[in-house]
Amino acid sequence: MNRILFLFSVALISFSCQKKEVLIAQTYQEPIDPSPSTTENWSELPKGLQASIATTNHRFVKSVIPKIQQKNTWTGTAWKGERLSAQLVLWSNDSTHNVFTEISEFKSDSGDILPSNTAQISFVKYVITDEFANGCGYRKPEDFDASLAADVLEPITSYNIKAQETRPIWVTIDVPADAKSGTYKSVFTLQIDGQDSKKFEFTLNVIDKTLPPATDWKFHLDLWQNPFALARYHNVEPWSQAHWDVLKPLMKRLADAGQKVITVSLNKRPWGGQTFDQFEAMIDWKKKSDGTWEYDFTVFDNWVQFMMDLGVKKQISCYSMVPWGNEFYYFDEAENKEIKIKAEPGTKAYEDIWVPFLKDFKGHIETKGWSSITRIAMDERGPKEMKAMLKLLNEHAPEFGVSFADNHKSYKLYPNELKDMSVAFGHPVDEEDLVSRRAKNHISTHYVCCSDAFPNTFTFSPPAEGVFIGWYTMAADFDGFLRWAYNSWVENPLQDSRFRTWPAGDTYIVYPDNRSSIRFETLRDGIEDAEKIRILREDLQAKGMLDELDHLNNVVAQFNITTSPDNLEEVLTDAKSTLNLLAKRVTD
Repeated sequence: MNRILFLFSVALISFSCQKKEVLIAQTYQEPIDPSPSTTENWSELPKGLQASIATTNHRFVKSVIPKIQQKNTWTGTAWKGERLSAQLVLWSNDSTHNVFTEISEFKSDSGDILPSNTAQISFVKYVITDEFANGCGYRKPEDFDASLAADVLEPITSYNIKAQETRPIWVTIDVPADAKSGTYKSVFTLQIDGQDSKKFEFTLNVIDKTLPPATDWKFHLDLWQNPFALARYHNVEPWSQAHWDVLKPLMKRLADAGQKVITVSLNKRPWGGQTFDQFEAMIDWKKKSDGTWEYDFTVFDNWVQFMMDLGVKKQISCYSMVPWGNEFYYFDEAENKEIKIKAEPGTKAYEDIWVPFLKDFKGHIETKGWSSITRIAMDERGPKEMKAMLKLLNEHAPEFGVSFADNHKSYKLYPNELKDMSVAFGHPVDEEDLVSRRAKNHISTHYVCCSDAFPNTFTFSPPAEGVFIGWYTMAADFDGFLRWAYNSWVENPLQDSRFRTWPAGDTYIVYPDNRSSIRFETLRDGIEDAEKIRILREDLQAKGMLDELDHLNNVVAQFNITTSPDNLEEVLTDAKSTLNLLAKRVTD
């Protein structure tokens, strides 16, 4: 369905607020709730719109009355340069309320001011989700329970709150890197049509400790990008100026989360047809009439440079010399058509297609100055195929090395070639191997996928699991985290996050028109915690604060687990407090 069909203009309802004429923001229509609760007694609620501060670790349900204690204050502690999130929730038994929000500037007792745009307000919108069930596998929607999940962050400051619905608000606070340390106060105001305004006090404690810019974070984040999904969704020509224009804000959001890797498709459909929008080749392959090969690297060059200009410049992962199904595509000049061939590693057909390519590709990469950061990338391929591929790669382009999402514990089979290795969650790497790989400047990360009930970033996953991923990364001594899909959108990503395979939300974590999500923000939060852990370890070691370092390591170690504890939110809250307490001590 074209996105235009579910964009709609909300009635332009005028409202006088502080003698200014304001309008309800325009947004898109949410899906119909497939399983609304029928047991809620909304009539027992007091008259008027109810509102409270809430934890960011809870996903509210649209048709369920929040079971929380009323709270009118929020307090957060942050380093300079850090992002914090807060959540409010609104609910009412009454008819539509026209709600307008505003947050004031942040003022400290000493007179320092952080502007009001330090905080961004978003109303949380709902998308259809399902359940984990058996995880991976083809799915018929009727076989799985469907519901609405609160996940999409719509960056608007006004909204029509309907009767008998629960509506969260998400507040994102980006503390400036040059902020002065101290305690700041702000007021979040809800102006409600026909009611007195509701006010909530925000207290922001800024520690005299700075988190570096995301491009300088050491955490190796690898969320695979799908530029072709944007071309389809926005109905623009691939690689046209309009395409670049819609790509830029979404990919900048990824860069600002510390992304380190550029996803490149060397050939068409490196993962077969597993996504709604297939990956096309970023390099044109042409077999000329005389049997020689010609390659056009224009799209590849433009895409890589585009991502580098946004700050993603540590690694180029090129998929794939071992694609799913071992199928390859090229244009045959003699036959004047596209040819698809099946060529398994180790065969003559495989050598015939890859040897000339590697020669030209290697020369081109050298002229661009990208040789040291280019990797030939594979995803969950078996040892037989990998060994045959590596034999050919080592003969013709050994300088590239390999990036590999590995579910076969292959680092034991070829420890020198895997310059970037990501292992499936719950399959730990031996500590001596991690140490050895780090000494070689090799990257070791972990990943989650459709088979992991915990932790994950499905649209139904508890938000705390995103934060946990960062802590687990440090506890298990990995260098970072990989997730196969940043934006491989389903057909209607703002309406229904389910797909023909895998639990809902598995294929993407952000939404069209550069909308963030609860999932993405909590994952980013955990990555920031991982950076803080790394920095504190270095500082405590340098200052000889070894008891404090031991305490930090013990706190981190409790997250080296593969099943969720019953009190995950509480444990994370305590652990975050430890980071901030140690940050204060190390700066005293």
